[in-house]
Amino acid sequence: MNRRMRLIPIGIVVLVLAGCSEKDLRQAYEIVSESAEEVPLTNSEVVAALKDSLSRGISKGALTASAKDGYYANPRLKIPFPTEVRKVEEALRKIGFGKDVDRFVMQLNRSAEKAAAKSKPIFIKAITSMTIRDAFDILNGAEDAATQYLIRTTGDDLRDRFLPIVSDTLQETSATRYYGDIVNKYNQLPFVSDVDPDLEAYATDRAIAGLFVLIADEEASIRANPAARTTKLLRRVFGSLD
Repeated sequence: MNRRMRLIPIGIVVLVLAGCSEKDLRQAYEIVSESAEEVPLTNSEVVAALKDSLSRGISKGALTASAKDGYYANPRLKIPFPTEVRKVEEALRKIGFGKDVDRFVMQLNRSAEKAAAKSKPIFIKAITSMTIRDAFDILNGAEDAATQYLIRTTGDDLRDRFLPIVSDTLQETSATRYYGDIVNKYNQLPFVSDVDPDLEAYATDRAIAGLFVLIADEEASIRANPAARTTKLLRRVFGSLD
């Protein structure tokens, strides 16, 4: 039996014997409850809460990003034409191939949306190694400390595992074919240097970055908004920072 369960019945019995009113009983209950909540957080509670908050952020982020237009219609996530070959986009638009460029950009983002739907297991596995020290550092860190932890600890492994997923979706959405057509048209122009950037690596990096944006949003919400703490554990652990 925990401390709260021991204290509340005893407090009520004493007050009843003293002839206190219902209002007094209610106030006493609140005082005892608050006292119970002052019990220090345990290591297991902090670790569990941080893993839970990350899991929720990942789940919500993956669901949002994987919806149609999850990337394409979100200015914060939308993947543009590769920066290092922006001259290709500019040149093709000038000679009337703007629709081809737009079609490629849309399908590029569709690829990211499809890949995002398969991202959750990769991220979930990445949080299983969180230590007690990690958890307390995250709890007392910046509003995106948990997200930064995830970025830091997944690193190249996440990218390597996500790359084939993005590669497959680029093929499924025909983004690779559209991009090949665009590059071929550009390379046929006079007085230009051929280009052939790594589209798969670019799309992978941008798709992952977009997911982290959404995960950070969810973490910030849980930290700042009590209503976003939908479990007793989240309320207890993150409430300790209020």
